[in-house]
Amino acid sequence: MGKTPGREPAATPSAPSTAPKGPTAAAGPTTGVGRRSFVGYVVGGTSLMVAADLTVGATPAGAVPIPSLPQVAEVYDLNDFLTHCALPTSNKIGITIDESGDAHFALPRMEVGQGITTAVAMLIADELDLPLERVHVTLAPARQELLFNQLTGGSNTIISMYTPVRVAAAVARKALLDAAAIQLGALVDTLVTKAGVILAPGGASVAYGDVAADAASASTKRVKVTLKAAGERTLVGTPQRRIDALDAVTGRKKFAMDLDVPDALPTMVCRAPDLNGTARSVRNQAEVEAMPGVTHVAIIPTGVAVRARTFGQCIDAVRALDVEWRSGTVPGKDADAVLEELRKAQLPLVVPKLGATSVEAEFVFHFRSGSALEPNCAVADVRDGTATVWGGLKSPIDAQSKVAKAIGLPQSKVTVHVVEGGGSFGRKLFSDAAIEAAHASKAFGAPVKLMWHRADEPRQGRVHPMATSRIRATVLAGSVISFEQRHTSVPTDFTHGLGERLTAEVAALPTGLANLGFAETIFLLTQELPYSFGVITQLLNEPGLAADRFNTSSVRNIYSPDVATANELMVDQLAARLKKDPVAFRRSHLKSKVVRRVLDRAAELGEWGKAMPAGTAQGIAVHKEYKGATAVLVEIDCRPETVNRKVRDGVTGPRVTRATVVVDAGVVINPRGVEAQMMGGFSDGLAQALTYSNHLVDGHFLEASWDNSAYTRQWNVPLEFRCEVLESDSREPGGVGEAGVASSMAAVACAYARATGTLPTEFPINFRDPLHFEPKSFVPPVPASPVDGLDHTY
Repeated sequence: MGKTPGREPAATPSAPSTAPKGPTAAAGPTTGVGRRSFVGYVVGGTSLMVAADLTVGATPAGAVPIPSLPQVAEVYDLNDFLTHCALPTSNKIGITIDESGDAHFALPRMEVGQGITTAVAMLIADELDLPLERVHVTLAPARQELLFNQLTGGSNTIISMYTPVRVAAAVARKALLDAAAIQLGALVDTLVTKAGVILAPGGASVAYGDVAADAASASTKRVKVTLKAAGERTLVGTPQRRIDALDAVTGRKKFAMDLDVPDALPTMVCRAPDLNGTARSVRNQAEVEAMPGVTHVAIIPTGVAVRARTFGQCIDAVRALDVEWRSGTVPGKDADAVLEELRKAQLPLVVPKLGATSVEAEFVFHFRSGSALEPNCAVADVRDGTATVWGGLKSPIDAQSKVAKAIGLPQSKVTVHVVEGGGSFGRKLFSDAAIEAAHASKAFGAPVKLMWHRADEPRQGRVHPMATSRIRATVLAGSVISFEQRHTSVPTDFTHGLGERLTAEVAALPTGLANLGFAETIFLLTQELPYSFGVITQLLNEPGLAADRFNTSSVRNIYSPDVATANELMVDQLAARLKKDPVAFRRSHLKSKVVRRVLDRAAELGEWGKAMPAGTAQGIAVHKEYKGATAVLVEIDCRPETVNRKVRDGVTGPRVTRATVVVDAGVVINPRGVEAQMMGGFSDGLAQALTYSNHLVDGHFLEASWDNSAYTRQWNVPLEFRCEVLESDSREPGGVGEAGVASSMAAVACAYARATGTLPTEFPINFRDPLHFEPKSFVPPVPASPVDGLDHTY
């Protein structure tokens, strides 16, 4: 799939590069160490335990010179910020070598399918000279002492962990070599490591496991190490299967609902028909408690919790409950009413509209669910003044704090175990299920295995906020002299803060101003228009729509898909106004050589400009974020015979028939992982452009399942998909978990505009079409479980 994936370049490239040079591998610590030298610790203890220290002399990466004034994100972006927040506690993350010589690492991030456990294992294996199967990466529980260093988000894991993990592995290797030198009676400089064995001149050898105990230190000491150069590494940059792939496809992989916690029984919550409604009373509690399998029924802050022997019995009980509800947070509201509020709150454009010299449009982006394939779930045991929680949590320290506050315990009495999750897309930044499970367990005095019903997530779960983007560009004498964008959004909830208690509590202050501060900061550090368009301003406003009215989250790629889609559509409009080819126009205005490279390659691979039948067209878009750049070229079929064909679930619409994705992601650890993330990101972008949304009607969302929400289906995925990972000039890795979404959504929108001759201004494009589904009931709040063993769409 594509050509040879990107690897860290050699010191002297064989051919001149068209991309700017990135920071050196040693960017950051400089005091008293060489270009690739770092400081770490051998931590005192009975086994070999090592850690990295990157706090000395850390400096942000420099900005690449550009011909026009840089935006903030070009100089210092969200990943710089997150990485620097993690640096002070980087020395608290360590690798352990056991008596068999295997390496163990508790990753302080969450694996949700993005492949970070595999990438981190590859880094450790390469630095330690161990076979990949002998590196065991698990997920660390909540560790308060890590502060900001346990937040999984912003596609930052590999960027922030790249050097600390390598340093820790190098420290372990040095300690093993020092111990082996004594045991073998050889000079340490003469020893060689290979596949977990240390070799001395003359053929003597010793395995890692045989010197691991001797390598351990009775006290913590500071050591200096040199990291391997790119040419010395054998795993990094090579395509590898995921280390958990076999367990995943054979059903052995453990998710939260697979855990065998003693006495933890299935638990579900009966939720209000209105968004965020709460229970006042249960009229038939005794009757429901007497139903088969039911053990407990209790009111909790988010509804009525039911515990039973099976989830099917839970569903039966939830459907049978007769609850008196309080109204929700948006009673009687529908999408158009919220849209009107947003339009009234739009910030003004500064440059006056100057007749034919102005190009202007407003784009609307509707609510869409941020749910993952795995239902929202958690296990909790709250008894005897302590609490233990298991769940897929990307902010485990914040979850620990919020659970403690919810059930009235000190944070030190709450243990939070992080479990691998089946997707996240930002959803698992929030500990809603863990808090609910703790409430239910406390109310019942018994352990619970709580799972949301499929209908719960789109109706009461986290959604991407509705937003508008208003843009005005001014053209004078054939040049674009200004580009103004005013993005107005329902507030995005950032009350997880930076993943720990203090910033989370500040973000949750009732005025909403602190949450707005987080939103403005993240928007500023992520949004970057990659073109030289004179005076550029991109401003965000999240008006006084109280944050708790809607349950929002940083759905994959946060603001960028909406912002970039609006921008790229306007770029096509500007190209048309100036009678320029869309690719040529982009190329002539791009500020970054990296973006130009991915654009050129995508245009070449995707055969930009080829003849196509009427009703079909190509579309192209670029996006720069996460220390890299992505270009996507698609072909779309909008002919009536395609749009109107009937499909199984009733969804109709255009079909993207071909997609070409080109990405520069810096140093690539596992090319297969990058390709998988680009394919997933493309599926997200395609859905958000064409079909995927939530409809707010009379104070509640109509969608109640994946089939209602109309995510990308097999019938509308491209018949041909190609991803090429460019060899990068950067010496540092970029982020890929979210990198493919914005450019994909924008490319599909641009292709639709060219195929139909109309500018789409509302997304998804089918939002105003008649509903393709019959809304499921709100009372009872969930459909009955199928009992006949046949296929049902719930």
